[in-house]
Amino acid sequence: MGKLPEMAVGNIHDQQPNPQLEQSSVSESWNPGVICAARTDVGMRRTNNQDSHAVLTARTSERFQSRGHLFIVADGMGAHAAGELASSMATELIAMNYFRTLIADSKDSLHVAVHEANAEIYQRGQQNPEFHNMGTTASSLVLLSTGAVVAHVGDSRVYRLRKGVLEQLTFDHSLVWEVQASGQVHPDSALGQALPKNVITRSLGPNADVQIDIEGPYEIQAGDRFLLCSDGLSGQVDDVEIATLLDCLPEDLVVEVLVDLANLRGGPDNTTVVVTTVTEGPLLDQKTAPPKPTPDESMAFWGIIGAVVATLLGVIGMVLFWFIGSNAAMVISLVAALIGGVITATSYSNMKQQSRRRKSSGGGDACGVPKPYGGNGPYRRYLSKPDQTLFDRLGQTVAELRAAAKQKNWLMDWKDIDTLQEQGAAAIESGDGKSAIHLQAKAIVETMHQLREQHNRSADETAIDQ
Repeated sequence: MGKLPEMAVGNIHDQQPNPQLEQSSVSESWNPGVICAARTDVGMRRTNNQDSHAVLTARTSERFQSRGHLFIVADGMGAHAAGELASSMATELIAMNYFRTLIADSKDSLHVAVHEANAEIYQRGQQNPEFHNMGTTASSLVLLSTGAVVAHVGDSRVYRLRKGVLEQLTFDHSLVWEVQASGQVHPDSALGQALPKNVITRSLGPNADVQIDIEGPYEIQAGDRFLLCSDGLSGQVDDVEIATLLDCLPEDLVVEVLVDLANLRGGPDNTTVVVTTVTEGPLLDQKTAPPKPTPDESMAFWGIIGAVVATLLGVIGMVLFWFIGSNAAMVISLVAALIGGVITATSYSNMKQQSRRRKSSGGGDACGVPKPYGGNGPYRRYLSKPDQTLFDRLGQTVAELRAAAKQKNWLMDWKDIDTLQEQGAAAIESGDGKSAIHLQAKAIVETMHQLREQHNRSADETAIDQ
């Protein structure tokens, strides 16, 4: 499948970067303008992790100018190791195809990269019966000086938090979302509630072609925070909780607490979270001119201007003919009509030629890739609410584990957890909601740490008994 470019920083499906390579290839003066953190976890009920992710920030100004920063989350599905292979291929192939493509426009190159990744995953599935129909979601985010661009297939998600408002930039390709979007079933109805939430309608791999949503470019501002996640997170942690934790915590703590919270609530699936925050740097410093109009757009523009001028001349000629009845007025009217007719005929001809070109390429771009769907995001918005209600809701997760530990006689140390929750309660009383959420998040992380210690002790005791 090739080798990823040396500009990669961070990780790709859990591989750590080479420190020596990093030091030799990153300019000491280069500031990427982002702070990133990522975490993936197998969960509490799975034996292998079928999620994969990539955090690839540009190591030089030149690389940033050409391709920006790339982030990917993929959630595989399939028997045996098929899902794990599919998601791993998706992150690796999307990144490789995106960075090596010669297409200048990053939006188009990202679209082509995902399309080509799907083709290779499909071919691999056809070659081996064990991998037949393997698939994966794939949500990719590129941060550029011109904005944020998203390529999306499946029900993994990309969010943006700005000034306490969380926006979901992707549409879930799931049965629930598709039915709700049709307007035929209300989400709160009995049928709406009965729909299975884990059925996806689109993924990379099962079919030779796939519809890819392209969203953006979205404007980028200082302090914007982007989150990519698999449904292991969104299935266990609601959007208001995600918004609030993302709003109140630093990057390294928020990825940890989001994964731990999903696990403490049962952890039925693998969970992957990638967070990146925009800081002072190239994403904000660059002032890029708007893209030049295409020839078709230019023709349409001047066609409109010409038609307007012709219409005005015709009106003037008619007015003059009405009042003075001169032959000159009649000539003006005839010339205006002629100009209008020529412009209309030319515009119609150009439109037909453009339509034929689109049909001859299968309705796609210059590479014959089907045109992207989507482009209507953001789809949903949620407010960060660092208040008593959310503080208590997060604390309830800890309380439920505490009750289970007491019932099963687990040896867990609650001292530090109690201290953190007491300090959080005091912060809520004083009106400092963000500090309270921060302390409750630390209590959740410590609770998960204690639970892991208990599991390790239980495993050791079982091994001794055997």
